[in-house]
Amino acid sequence: MEHDNLIACHECDTLFKKPQLLGSRSVARCPRCGATLYRSAYRRLDGISAMTLAALFTFLIAQAYPILELDANGITSQTTLFGALVALWNEDMQIVAVMVFCATTLFPLTELVALLYVLIPIRSGYVPAGFNQVLRAIQFVRPWGMIEVFMLGVLITIVKMVSLARVIPEAALFAFGALTLMFAVVVMFDPRTLWDIADELTARRARPTPRTAADSAAAAVGATLTGSASGQPAAPHQG
Repeated sequence: MEHDNLIACHECDTLFKKPQLLGSRSVARCPRCGATLYRSAYRRLDGISAMTLAALFTFLIAQAYPILELDANGITSQTTLFGALVALWNEDMQIVAVMVFCATTLFPLTELVALLYVLIPIRSGYVPAGFNQVLRAIQFVRPWGMIEVFMLGVLITIVKMVSLARVIPEAALFAFGALTLMFAVVVMFDPRTLWDIADELTARRARPTPRTAADSAAAAVGATLTGSASGQPAAPHQG
């Protein structure tokens, strides 16, 4: 039994030879405890690709537009997430600024771009360069993206600021709310299932292409022309 084709149940730790999901089967379950071993990603590629692309556009909107507008005694101020990071940096809280930047911008953006980098070529029928490294990068950055924690902090700040100033939600706040829901859907997708599809695509490309009748006819004509040019009769083609 090859070690590359083994899968362990995360509930009872039983080791199995990885089954192939053929036909209408979309879920492989442990015969011992009934837990889900893995799900087929074929039927989810279109949906997860569309959701990832929508999340990327929503992410750009959330980064570009102001989050809140505060009106206190006639003085109005508004800021974007980048402006808040700059304010933290200028207040000598560089560590906090870097942590917020990584959790709300760098890691989520890296995950979305990396997912699209592997999903779009896989849907087109080929494996992109650096496929394994990109999937490992997705698994590394996924736990550190904390859009939902940032959104919760913003909502708590709004509740506290209502008694001090007039708080006006801006476009980025609604974009972050939608992005939180989109990320909840994207995170449910396990990118490790793409390895199975990549292995199948690689095996499919390695198979020799079956010879058609047109190919046989073209080969016979080529052999005839070659024999005529050399002055020797070509061997009769066996149909």
